[in-house]
Amino acid sequence: MTHEVPLPPRTGLPTSEERLRAALLYAQSDAAAPPGAVLRTPRTAMITGLAALALHCFSAAPSLLDLQRIDVLVPDLGEPTGPGARAPLPAGCAYTSAHLVRTRILPEPEEITGLPVAPVPRALADAVAQLADVDEVRQLLTEAVRGGHCDPQPVVRELTRARLLGLPHIADAVESLLAEGRALTEGLLYEMVFTQALPDPCWNVELRVPGGPHLGAVDAYWPEQAVAVEIDAGTPRAGAEAAWDACTHKRESLEQLGITVVHVTPQKLRHSLAQQAAVVRTALMAACELPPAEYVTVLPR
Repeated sequence: MTHEVPLPPRTGLPTSEERLRAALLYAQSDAAAPPGAVLRTPRTAMITGLAALALHCFSAAPSLLDLQRIDVLVPDLGEPTGPGARAPLPAGCAYTSAHLVRTRILPEPEEITGLPVAPVPRALADAVAQLADVDEVRQLLTEAVRGGHCDPQPVVRELTRARLLGLPHIADAVESLLAEGRALTEGLLYEMVFTQALPDPCWNVELRVPGGPHLGAVDAYWPEQAVAVEIDAGTPRAGAEAAWDACTHKRESLEQLGITVVHVTPQKLRHSLAQQAAVVRTALMAACELPPAEYVTVLPR
C-alpha cells in the first residue's frame, strides 16, 4: 500500500533524510493503520527494501535520491478493508511516497545514521519482491555475500518465508547467491589450512569403497589420518528433508568405516578461523590413537 506523505514546508527539494523520516513518521501514525485497527501500543517501523539496501551501502541499489518511494516495514495489525488512509496534506507541501510492508514477524532493526533500518536479509526479500529483472535480483543477492553483508542462509530463509522462491527469476538468482557463498566459504577453508599450518589435504574429492558404492563428496580429506572436512551451509532449499537424510546417511557410512568427519560452517570460518583449525588439528592428532580406518578410494570431484 503506497501513500503520499507530507513533508515540512521548505524551499527546494527535500533531502534523502527528510524523505526517510517523513515516511517513518507516517508509518508510525494512526493514519497508516488499517481500518478498524486498535493501536494499544506505539507502532514500530523501519526502513526496508531498496532504501534500506542503499543505507547498507549496496552499490547495486539505487541511490536514495533516485528512489521514487520509500518502503517501510510495519507490524501487521490486520488486513485493510478499504482504501488506504492518507495523512493530512497541507497546502504548499512537498511529498514523498511511502509504501507500507506489513509483517507478522518484525525483525530487530539496525540503526544507520540514526534511523531504524531492516537487517540485510529482510531488506533484500522486500526489495526483490518488487523486482522482475533477474539480473537486478542477482546483483543484489550476490553483493550481499560478496560484500560481506550476510551469509546466504538468512537470505534464503527470508525469501522462503515470503514465498518468493517459486518465482523463476528469483530462484535463478538464488542459485548464483548459493554459488557465491560456496566459493567464498571454500576460500576461507583454504585460508584456514594454509595460515594455520595444517597438513595439505586432498581437496574436493569423492570417497568410494573399492569395488563398492560411492560414499559421497567431502571438501577436504586427509587419507593418512582418515579425517574429512565438510562445509555445512545449512541453507534451506527444495527437497531439504531428503538432502538432510542423505547427508546423515553419508556421515554415518563414513564413520562406520572409521573416518572422522568434521563439519564447519561459513559463519564459524569467518569469525573463528583459528578455533576451527584447532578442531581439525585435534581430529588429525587423535587419529593415531584410533583403530585404523577402512581403506577407501579417493577420486577427483
